[in-house]
Amino acid sequence: MTETPAKELRRGWTTGACATAATKAALLRLWGGQEVASVSITLPRGETPSFAIETQAVGENWAEAGIIKDAGDDPDVTHGALVLARVERSEGGVVFAAGEGVGTVTKPGLPIAVGEPAINPVPRAMMDEVVAELASEFGQVPDIKITISVRNGAALAQKTWNPRLGIVGGLSILGTTGIVRPFSCAAWIASIHRGVDVARASGLTHVAGCTGATSEKVVQALHGLSDHAMLDMGDFAGGMLKYLRKNPVARITIGGGIAKLAKLAQGAVDLHSSRSQVDFAKLAEALGRPEIAGANTVLEAYEIIGAPLADWVAEQARLSALALLQDAGPEVDVVVIDRAGTILARAGR
Repeated sequence: MTETPAKELRRGWTTGACATAATKAALLRLWGGQEVASVSITLPRGETPSFAIETQAVGENWAEAGIIKDAGDDPDVTHGALVLARVERSEGGVVFAAGEGVGTVTKPGLPIAVGEPAINPVPRAMMDEVVAELASEFGQVPDIKITISVRNGAALAQKTWNPRLGIVGGLSILGTTGIVRPFSCAAWIASIHRGVDVARASGLTHVAGCTGATSEKVVQALHGLSDHAMLDMGDFAGGMLKYLRKNPVARITIGGGIAKLAKLAQGAVDLHSSRSQVDFAKLAEALGRPEIAGANTVLEAYEIIGAPLADWVAEQARLSALALLQDAGPEVDVVVIDRAGTILARAGR
């Protein structure tokens, strides 16, 4: 019987692309007197998607347009959010402002300066291009204030990494390509990198990366670390450690469940269940315990031999991390926990 091919996941558009399209629609209304149903924009890689306009308003020397963000099949917290751009005549070129639901940068280390609205460089450049294009078309001076808002953005931001990165009051307007690719590993790893950048710029010497919420809570309490010291490593141990190799801090603590960290101990850098598995035969050989060679899970193996397995996982995970760091300098320690959050083993300081 022929298998039905898996459905191709539908891509979507970043908040930066939506903000740019909304800006174009608002400028068409302000400078051209045009109330349009949709607009097309050019993305950094040359694609020209069209965006339906959800809402429009106009007043004396200002206009506003809104677009519903479509993130495709990605589980993006901003999918379905209304992204608004309000344009006003101003002086001194293009000026960006954070409206309701868009955050402000409060910590160094991000690509936007402290005190600026959290609108990233590529979306800014895209909006700059739209302003220049339409100013030329309508014979206008390209002096404009652009205020970006996201309806319910402050609440949505609590489900993102923004609070840890020192972005307060709402969401970031993001995007380097304008496209959201479903379940993008690159997006998660980029967030880890920004966490490292903020920690370094804030002068932190000790950071931690954990596989999940339980291990994160344990490690943060164990070492008294601030929220800004906690990197959202998740399954991407390799992405975190390789970035720390080039951008080191004095100390990194890695925390996680024994099953996830057993993969790191065996050299895996992506700890997701679909991308790495524990080799129980090699695990049994390394520990000299043949009785665990046929185990179905790491937890089953732990139930059979107990502490020696947890101790081995902690030490070998530490050695794997050091190998990835390639003598870059960070001191490494590892904390292994069970599902209840009990510490099973530690290695390093």
